[in-house]
Parts: sequence; structure tokens; C-alpha cells
Amino acid sequence: MEDLVQPISLTDAAESLRTGAVEPQKYAARTIERIAEVDGTVQSFVGEPGRADRLAHAAQEAGRRGTEPGDLPPLHGVPVGIKDIIHVEGLPTAAGSALPPEAMAGGQATVVDRLLDAGAIIAGKTVTGEFAVTAPGATRNPHRPEHTPGGTSSGSAAAVAAGLVPLAIGTQTIGSLIRPAAYCGVVGFKPSHGRIPLDGVLPVAPTFDTVGMITARVADVALAASCLCDDWRSDRAVPGRPVLGIPEGPYMNFAEPEARSAFDEQVAALRTAGYDVVSVPMFENFEEEVFDFFVINLYELSQAHADRFARYEELYDERTAEAIRQGQGAQASDHADSLTRRDAFRDRLAASTAEHGVDLWITPAATGPAPLGLESAGDSVMSLPWSGVGLPCLTIPTARPAGALPLGFQCVGRAGEDESLLHWGLGLEAVLTARGTDTREN
Repeated sequence: MEDLVQPISLTDAAESLRTGAVEPQKYAARTIERIAEVDGTVQSFVGEPGRADRLAHAAQEAGRRGTEPGDLPPLHGVPVGIKDIIHVEGLPTAAGSALPPEAMAGGQATVVDRLLDAGAIIAGKTVTGEFAVTAPGATRNPHRPEHTPGGTSSGSAAAVAAGLVPLAIGTQTIGSLIRPAAYCGVVGFKPSHGRIPLDGVLPVAPTFDTVGMITARVADVALAASCLCDDWRSDRAVPGRPVLGIPEGPYMNFAEPEARSAFDEQVAALRTAGYDVVSVPMFENFEEEVFDFFVINLYELSQAHADRFARYEELYDERTAEAIRQGQGAQASDHADSLTRRDAFRDRLAASTAEHGVDLWITPAATGPAPLGLESAGDSVMSLPWSGVGLPCLTIPTARPAGALPLGFQCVGRAGEDESLLHWGLGLEAVLTARGTDTREN
């Protein structure tokens, strides 16, 4: 099924479109052709009658903007997939649910406005698990369609891995973007919490919800972030090589033997390349410490769905409904207490980061490769502590033997230091993709 895996570099696509090497109309036609060719298997896009005509019209409008590169915006003519909990004018939001679209209606999201301002074309809505909670969508993993593509940004990750679009927008509450990017063998970036506005995005748990992006390479995500994140300044990136920290202890024990063995090899390669790596005992009472994250998540989920659930409870997937009911069992005081303990956890993590001089925490991006079957989206635990405190996260595909499922390498930066995370990610990517046989076709 390797013909399904053909990720496209966003930087290459944007350069071709901005220099006139490829016209937007021809690029849009190629996008429609690729969707028709493989999305019947991958199922990454929400069905849309008239998609070809809409894209052709948008590309024609983009083609009228001019031909001089200096006059064109950075994402001129680039088709982008948008997770179907994000409002796009003219495209209904279904959120992977059976509810009527009018129950989710809302104004266009700021992230979409920024994409359009940057010259992008909206290729369509990408499939999400219902309301971005736990029930999987229909999307399949392009590497092996009988395996899960991961969490609820699965449509966005699969669309990039299959070469349908060079950029897709997703969201992460706990592990909904990093994990599918890792399973599908592409780059996923979850910025610091709040770095991209959440207006126009259906909420799951606003304390954690973060808009992020998926691309083929780290340089691609850096280009997208410069267009989408608040107050992005590449000159903020800290030069030199980062000190890498491994949070040893109960948390790392969730990594399956295959993932841990690969991670240890990756760390050895980074040490050989000259990186300083320190092992730090962390999260000694992990399950107790992160319990509050679940309380916050479920309580806020139940609040977000209070009106819709009262009207349409019978239309919800039972897994989503059960999560909402669990949240309804919590009190506002439980939520407040959990927020207080979450803040204390964040402070302890920040103190340990500073004490040990860690610039980036590094871990496996998921507990292992994508599991067989489509009923479960896999385990989000490797994202849990970092999402819980709003830190920026990046997953990088690593070199792998031919035919093996992808294993992602996760890097976690300090709060608000997203520019440094992506800058350092370029160097890490060069080491991690140089080892062995890398079968990515980008």
C-alpha cells in the first residue's frame, strides 16, 4: 500500500506556487485527482458535493492575484485540510456526528481567516472522531489501512501522509494531533496553549484545547506556524543545540518495548551527533498526578455539550455520551480544585526543567506503532502530561525499515518558546531521518 503514502513538502509546494512554476488551477486539479484516486481507501476527507468546482473557482481567484513572487502571500494557492470541528464559511460542520449541522453552526474560525489571508485554498473538511472526544472516525492509516490512523485529528494526519494536501489543521486536547501524526509518519505540531485563537472551534475542554498543524517536514510546519500563530517571530529562536531531557520513571514505562527500543536507538544517534542528553527522574506518582487532567477534561466537555446533549442525546455515539455523563457527575468545586492541583503540577515541571537545564523533553510520540483495527484510536498517554500544562509539542517521523509502521519522536518545549522548539526540531529531524532506511516519499 506504499502508493497511498506520498506526503508533499509544504515549503516546496508554496515555492512552486509563488514562483509561478505551478499555477494554482493546475495544483488544485492535482489535489482533486489525488483525492479521487486514494481517498476512497483512506477516507480522510468529509464528503463534499461540488468540491471540484469549488476548488477550481478558488484556484482561479488565486491565479488573479498576480504573478510576481514578492506580491504573493506565503501560502499562495496551497490547498489545506481543516478538521471538521473548525468552522469554515460555506462548509457545514458535522464534527463526525449524526447531529444536524445547524446544531453546530458558528462563525468562521480565526485560524481559517489567517489561512485565507496567507493565500491558502480550503481543500475541505477532514474527518474527526465524534466531537473530537474518543469515538474514532472512518479514516484509515495510509501505511496500512487495516490499522488505526490515531486520534481525532486522524483525517488531517492521513490526508497529509497520503499526499492529498501539504498542510492540514487539527486540534489537540490530550493527544489528538501528536498521536495520529506519529502513527501516519508525518510531522505534527501542537503550539503552546492559546498561541492560535480558539474562536470558531467547537470546544472539548478549553483548558487544554489547542489548534495545531500537520505537515510532511519540520520546515513545513515552521512556515505554517509563522502564518497562523500569534506574534510569531523566528528571531526568538535560541541558537545552538538544546539540552535534551528524558523524563525517566512511570511515565516512560507506558512505552511498549518496540517504541522504547527505537527511542533508545534514536537517543544514541543524537548523542553521537553531539547532543547533550540527561535522564531525569520524573512523575513518580504519575497516575495520581494526572488524574486531575481527566476531571478537568470531562467536566469541561459536559459543560460544552450541555445544551446539545439535552436536545440530541440519542444521536450521540455511546462512547461520547458516557464521557459527557461522567463529566456531569463532577461539581464546579471539583473542577476548581483540579485546576489548582494542575497549576501546582505545572510549576513542579517548570522547576524541574530549569533545575536540570533541560531545553527540550524528548519521548516516544506514542506508546508504539499504530495498533491493528479501527475500533480504537490508540493510547494518548505519551501526550498527557505535556498537553495538561499547555506546552508546545512536536513529533518528528524517524527513519524506519522498509515496510515497518512509523514511530514518531516527540519533543516538548518550554511554554511560549515555540519558535525555539521548531528551530531545534530542524536539527533533530536531520539526525533522526538519516539513520537506516527512510521510506517516506517526500
